[in-house]
Amino acid sequence: MASSHTLFLLLFMLLLNSLHLSLQKKPLSLSFPLTSAPLSKPHPSAAKLLSSAAESPPLAYTYKSPFRYSMALIISLPIGTPAQSQQMVVDTGSQLSWIQCRRRKAPPSFDPSLSSSFSVLPCSHPICKPRIPDFTLPTTCDQNRLCHYSYFYADGTLAEGNLVREKITLSRSRSTPPLILGCAADSAPDAEGILGMNRGRLSFVSQAKVPTFSYCVPVRRSRTTANPTGMFYLGQNPNSRTFRYINMLTFPEGQRMPNLDPLAYTVPMSGISIGRQRLNISASVFLPDSGGSGQTMIDSGTQYTFLVDAAYQRVREHVARAVGPRLKKDYVYQGALDMCFDGDAIEIGRLIGDMAFQFDKAVEINISRDRILDHVGGGIHCVAIGRSEALGVASNIIGNFHQRNLWVEFDLVHRRVGFGVADCSNAV
Repeated sequence: MASSHTLFLLLFMLLLNSLHLSLQKKPLSLSFPLTSAPLSKPHPSAAKLLSSAAESPPLAYTYKSPFRYSMALIISLPIGTPAQSQQMVVDTGSQLSWIQCRRRKAPPSFDPSLSSSFSVLPCSHPICKPRIPDFTLPTTCDQNRLCHYSYFYADGTLAEGNLVREKITLSRSRSTPPLILGCAADSAPDAEGILGMNRGRLSFVSQAKVPTFSYCVPVRRSRTTANPTGMFYLGQNPNSRTFRYINMLTFPEGQRMPNLDPLAYTVPMSGISIGRQRLNISASVFLPDSGGSGQTMIDSGTQYTFLVDAAYQRVREHVARAVGPRLKKDYVYQGALDMCFDGDAIEIGRLIGDMAFQFDKAVEINISRDRILDHVGGGIHCVAIGRSEALGVASNIIGNFHQRNLWVEFDLVHRRVGFGVADCSNAV
């Protein structure tokens, strides 16, 4: 979930670079259950504090976990000493990871008093100083002289509390170093935490030094059926020999553009085809311009795909021609999707045809006609593509709906993203 771009289901921007496990270097394979729910240059002293982790090489290990998927990926992680299981949204569009510390019974919140490895960050901590370029979360000093953060996501979700340090305990003998997290004391009662997975210095993958991670999102056939199970990896994925890779677009640390998220997983998208017809969209529409508008990112925390107007209009025109009067007039689902239909989804999908997002090196994300529409309730189906301006952003966002039945791998070492077709309900 791009924290500025991941939205309306905490999914929208709601949340993993080589896990620095303590003391042992032999390969590690661990499994934890996952569930899912609808849903620049640092300050010198901050750099010094993080330098020991940054200078150590990634450790070889593999973490593998099944997960259930509905609209967002939610992982259960054992946090603290002894470990307390906490549910967190895996969000490749966010930097800050935070856990739910607001007292509640279901699902249980994190209780800091039970963990011997928990510590709070005082106001004097460098991270609590304002204007750290790659950590835009506003921080203040609370009445107890602790570092306090207050953050609103674009969907209105509030996460507010103290910045803390805590370990993720992976087994009885292994854990991460203390990671900087948010401990949310004030948030939506039913909100899960966020596992920030973008390229920021303080994201989970950066602090824990994860070299590569991947996931395979299964297709959910309907809203009334049980949520299907997919697979998630930290570290080497044994399926990667079948993946096709594209290079990430990266930006100088000091580069500042008003509409650019330099920490997102930005990819070189070049076009869109529908029904084997490439739409008349300039490739430049999918690349950041001088102000950063047009950036295309892969986001696990956003459910649907969103396109800037120059691309969205071409998609909508093509769909309108294909389906004619079947297009539902004056209907917008959740203020985002306006290509919606009553009636037979199979017939609508046949009329629209297969779709593909095209990238460099002839790599494509192919979406078959039976996976173009999402059932949003009441017999209404919508093309799962919205207009970016509905989110208040100027970027193209490929959401998890269009990552289904596909291995998506983020290789931080080689700065590339890999895709591999799979039946994610049976992925191993």
